[in-house]
Amino acid sequence: MPSAPHGGLGRRVAYYRSVARLTQQQLADAATIHIGTLQKIERGARGASDSIVESIAAALGIDPSLLLADRAQASSRIHAAIPALSAAIAAYDVPDDGPVRPVPQLRDAVTEAVTWRVGAQYVQIVRRMPDLLSELFRALQIAPTEQHAEIARLTASALRSADAVAYKFGAYDLSARLIDLMRWAAQQANDPILSAACAYVRTETFFAADAHSQGLRALVAAIDQAAPPADVTTTAALGALHMRAAVIAGRGGDVDAAELHLAEARRLGDHVPEAVYAGTAFGPHSVRIHEVSVAVSLGSEHVNRALEVAREWAPPGALPAERRSGFYIELARAQLWSGLPDDAFESLKVARKIAPQHTRDHRWVREDAATLRRLKRADAETLTSFAEWCHAT
Repeated sequence: MPSAPHGGLGRRVAYYRSVARLTQQQLADAATIHIGTLQKIERGARGASDSIVESIAAALGIDPSLLLADRAQASSRIHAAIPALSAAIAAYDVPDDGPVRPVPQLRDAVTEAVTWRVGAQYVQIVRRMPDLLSELFRALQIAPTEQHAEIARLTASALRSADAVAYKFGAYDLSARLIDLMRWAAQQANDPILSAACAYVRTETFFAADAHSQGLRALVAAIDQAAPPADVTTTAALGALHMRAAVIAGRGGDVDAAELHLAEARRLGDHVPEAVYAGTAFGPHSVRIHEVSVAVSLGSEHVNRALEVAREWAPPGALPAERRSGFYIELARAQLWSGLPDDAFESLKVARKIAPQHTRDHRWVREDAATLRRLKRADAETLTSFAEWCHAT
């Protein structure tokens, strides 16, 4: 196993341990490692294997990428692990023999994976998801009738977590296959809420292909087929579809459709508390973030709306990390287009602090960092460091 660099790792472990208000003994116990091992790591006297880094990160409740002295290691691990996801789904109908845990344990494992996804903890996903998917495929084959629908729902949710990594890291063909399997599992669950979630996620394939008008048509069809907003769950499912439709309409330059769907998302969002519903964050705060996204998608004549939102509001810390970092990434683009490069760079740094992996591999971050580097050559050191971190050219 490769070891993380000594000094940087130790400083980060000590820092996040202090943030968590844990003693060395408490952290060592929680991570199930010897306190002497932890002490040596913190003072830079030794490195740590992948498994130890992940145990410490799990005990601290953070993504392992935050502990790596060279965060490029996290992206390298993710890219290296993506083929294992592909192999796991290739055998979805003929999975390898192996154990299958009881449904409550599978439910807990999938819930944990959803937490990693909304928290942009991609290292955790790629390390655990291939085995979990294989286990869920086995479970589907042997499940008694009364458990089949729930296991199908769990499988669809796990596939969505795997897709988050594939899509964010540019493996679009794999992402499309994962989404197709998610829809396959949802059909077996016969769950309209899950079907709406599948339509929401499927939009990624249209984003990747720049097929915005086709994506909008698919979402409108899903909206027409969705359950009416009779309770919190159905309201959130429908609202999320309108929220997504507003963004893809904005990307396609359809102002009227973008405003119509955003208004409907806002109306529905006002009727539910902010929360993660069927794997998608929805509520008044999520709609506000998408208001910024729509303004940026519509281009220069609309970016002032994004700046207005940011002047009076900021995403609360309770929102999922991926969604909060996305707000600052979108805001940075609006600020850059508005001639505010210093503000744009500050927004990118905030996004990086919230969700480093989501930020580092975001296409817009690389583009904006490269633009900032050209515009502000006098501030070379900090800007160059950031640009190199996110591979801006």
